[in-house]
Amino acid sequence: MIVSIITPCYRAELTIGQTIESVIGQTFADWEMIIVDDASDDGSARIIKEYCQKDDRIKYLRMNQPSGSPSMPRNCGIEHSRGELIAFLDADDVWLPDKLEKQVAFLKNNHYDLVYSYYEKMSWDGKRNERVIRTSDVTTYRSLLQSNTIPFLTSVIRRDALGDTRFKQIPQEDYCFWLDVLKKGVVAHNYREVLALYREMKDSRSSNKFYMFKGYWDVIRNHHRIGLLQCCYYMMTYSIKGFLKYIK
Repeated sequence: MIVSIITPCYRAELTIGQTIESVIGQTFADWEMIIVDDASDDGSARIIKEYCQKDDRIKYLRMNQPSGSPSMPRNCGIEHSRGELIAFLDADDVWLPDKLEKQVAFLKNNHYDLVYSYYEKMSWDGKRNERVIRTSDVTTYRSLLQSNTIPFLTSVIRRDALGDTRFKQIPQEDYCFWLDVLKKGVVAHNYREVLALYREMKDSRSSNKFYMFKGYWDVIRNHHRIGLLQCCYYMMTYSIKGFLKYIK
């Protein structure tokens, strides 16, 4: 099973090297890493190309102009991928060495379509402090409406389960993406170990909580057509669970 790792990159010269190293260091070797540069104007391209020369499993693609979000780069990466399994890793996050080995076996042995795991937060400079985020053992479409319990950097999905689902150019694009996938009947399963490190960047989109709440409402109300009263309920559960995750 080849795993295609999709990595959008925009102005990530300070972190992309560590991200790539975490993939190269995987105990599971059958992977390809497709890094899609969203027309960065820093040193990201130079760093990525240097790794491409060292390891032919790493591939570099570049958008003609900045798209403003990870959606188009991720879609581009999916279209150029060839793996039976697809995983997502942003240019500032890190995988632990046995991440793919454990999850591929977990998915294959249990005939699952989509798996994820716990993750640990780290500071912008890469320091770990045991701030572990644990999410639900099993996630369905209905449970996902209450809160996004599929950490994006920990996910591995079968291409057959993904089908023609792609990212929309909207805020909370990753959350809408999982809802679109699970609405087809896919069920996600948690490996229940910390397998990845999430970097908290000072100026990241996720640091703007109002932006996140607004995007969440737009996804469930306008893209998934959930009724007004249900939206209010889901907004409440999302806020509570999001707050508990934030204070970790």
